[in-house]
Amino acid sequence: MPELPEVETVRRGLQHLITGFRITAAHDLHPRALKPESIAPLHTLNGAKITGTNRRGKFMWITLNRPYVLVAHLGMSGQFLIHQKDRPQATHIRAQFQLKKPLRNLELVFNDQRTFGWLSIEELTNNVPTSAQHIAPDPFDPLFDKGATVKNYLRRNIKIKTALLNQEIMSGVGNIYADETLWRAKVHPEVLTSELSPKKIATIIDYATAVMSEAIKQGGTSFDDLYINVNGESGFFEQSLAAYGQEAEPCPRCGTPIKRITFGARSSHFCPRCQKR
Repeated sequence: MPELPEVETVRRGLQHLITGFRITAAHDLHPRALKPESIAPLHTLNGAKITGTNRRGKFMWITLNRPYVLVAHLGMSGQFLIHQKDRPQATHIRAQFQLKKPLRNLELVFNDQRTFGWLSIEELTNNVPTSAQHIAPDPFDPLFDKGATVKNYLRRNIKIKTALLNQEIMSGVGNIYADETLWRAKVHPEVLTSELSPKKIATIIDYATAVMSEAIKQGGTSFDDLYINVNGESGFFEQSLAAYGQEAEPCPRCGTPIKRITFGARSSHFCPRCQKR
C-alpha cells in the first residue's frame, strides 16, 4: 500500500504537471471510484481550475478555484497517470479527467487495479478535507507537534510497531517505513510504548522522518507496477531497504539474518541481534 513517500511523490508530480489547468470533463468509470460520502458527483468539477495540491499522511487532494477540493486515497494500487503518446495506456481506469489550458491539453486518469482507492469531492475545515479530519499531522506538516506526539505515544501501552501504524497519533507511516524506522532506531517491533523513554520515542520520530525523506528523494518504494508516479515511473527506495522484505538476508549493520514475525495480521521484519526484545 502506498505510504507517505509514495503519495508525496504523486502529489509533487501532479503539482508540477496539472496546476493551472482547467477541468473540461470529469468522468467516473467505475461504481467504486467515488467515495459514497462525496458531497457531489465527479462531473461537478467541470469548469473548475486546478490551483495546486496538498497532502496529510496518506491522503492527498487537488485544490480548485471552488469551495471544495478533490480528495484521493490511493488504497493498495491507486495511480494518477498522465496519458502520453509514447507510453502504454492505463488498463484499469476508474476515473478520467480532460484538462486544458491555452495551447495545451492533458488527459489525467485515476487507475486502480484492486479498486480499494477512491476519489471524493469534499469541503475543507481548517484547510483539511472531511475524510482526513481524524488523521494526525505527519512529520512534514507545519502543524506537527513533536512534543505532543511523544506524549501521545507514551500514553499508549501498545507495541511500538502498532503505535507507528496508528494514523491518529502520527500519520504517514505504514508497514514499510515502520520496519525501516525501528531497524534504524534498534528497537524491537513488539516493545511496548510504555517501556520506552521520551527521548527514545523522539529518536524514533526522527528516524521515521529521515527514512521517509530519503524515500521521497528516490521516488518512493516500488515492488511491482502497482505503485508508479504520474509519469509511469517506479521509485527506487526498494534498493535501500535494510529490514522490510529482507527476511533471511544479512542485516546491513551486523550480518545477522533478518527475521520476520507476524502479529495483528501484519508482518514485521527486524534484526534479532540489533533489535533485541
